[in-house]
Amino acid sequence: MENEIFELQYALDTFYFVISGAFVMWMAAGFSMLEAGLVRAKNTTEILTKNVMLFAIACTMYMIVGYSIMYDGAIFLSGILEDGVADEWTYSPSADFFFQVVFVATAMSIVSGAVAERMKLWSFAAFAVVLTGFIYPLQGSWTWGGQDVFGLFNLGDIGYLDFAGSGIVHMAGAAAALAGVILLGARKGKYGPNGEVRPIPGANLPLATLGTFILWMGWFGFNGGSVLATASVADANAVAVVFMNTNAAAVGGVLAALIVAKLLFGKADLTMILNGALAGLVAITAGPDTPTPLIATIIGAVGGAIVVFSIVFMDKIKIDDPVGAISVHGVVGIWGLLAVPLTNPDATFSAQIIGAVTIFVWVFVASLIVWGVLKMIMGLRVTEEEEYEGVDLVECGMEAYPEFTNNSN
Repeated sequence: MENEIFELQYALDTFYFVISGAFVMWMAAGFSMLEAGLVRAKNTTEILTKNVMLFAIACTMYMIVGYSIMYDGAIFLSGILEDGVADEWTYSPSADFFFQVVFVATAMSIVSGAVAERMKLWSFAAFAVVLTGFIYPLQGSWTWGGQDVFGLFNLGDIGYLDFAGSGIVHMAGAAAALAGVILLGARKGKYGPNGEVRPIPGANLPLATLGTFILWMGWFGFNGGSVLATASVADANAVAVVFMNTNAAAVGGVLAALIVAKLLFGKADLTMILNGALAGLVAITAGPDTPTPLIATIIGAVGGAIVVFSIVFMDKIKIDDPVGAISVHGVVGIWGLLAVPLTNPDATFSAQIIGAVTIFVWVFVASLIVWGVLKMIMGLRVTEEEEYEGVDLVECGMEAYPEFTNNSN
């Protein structure tokens, strides 16, 4: 009887894990639609190509070596076809890999939007190989993998907590993106000679809105799946709490971004509202399991307000991020980490800061080196003429909207 109960628990937890992974995989569609909606029409096909390509690269590299680095296993997932019973797992090891690999792809998707409209496709692909195979897994091994940071200290021992990856996934992706944007430079015409900021509106806001809602839906798997179980009363209740708080934070982010945008710009800026929703989701990701619904809403609202100011500030210092990814995932990711001690007595501000600094410094410096090497070897940026024409034709040989696109736009 006891064995039958265990097998039922194993089956339920495994099923929940793979379904949660499928939800997170669907976030790839969300990032694709969001980014395709926020870039200009002449760059749409290329950004979609990047998103499909990066997902394939992430899955392949994490299978070959990334998962083994992060969790001290064997390359090529050797032995993963066995069940996890001998190691007292309550779910299949294959389900664990599937759930983890879609997180890697999410981190790389963050980079895609920030470097949009002017980066060479194959330089981006080369960086994706390194980030998903080595840079991300190494910092993941220090956190979820429980390993020491270059043998110096252990983030788990000092009390660093990041439930579903505000820092490990989102801030890490933003750090890699920031390094790339610094070396890449701004889009032509984005900033005037006197420092003025020239808006470059996206081509398809309905698509961007759809992408945001897809990401919102996928986030329930992102955070909810990170409970890692659902086959007991306690676990099922924890899953429900995480779902509830994830949604509460998102709506808090929407409302705050809406109000701040109205106060700053005098208009209900849709792009800021969409980023407010995502900021709320990023903010709650580090600790969706402990706040009350009200506190979760407030955490999301603070994230939604922060992201509006951050996007404006990034433009002031000429960090050109077409979709606001660095602000949404990086700046708000830090806020998410710092919000954990507000509701979780096991967390401390010092541990969260040490963890955030460790992850950011490693990912940013490693990414800066890789981007720099790629810049010397193959170049990062398309030519000014190619950028003017649009990277769709230059990199992909086709346009997303051939009936409507004018190459002079």
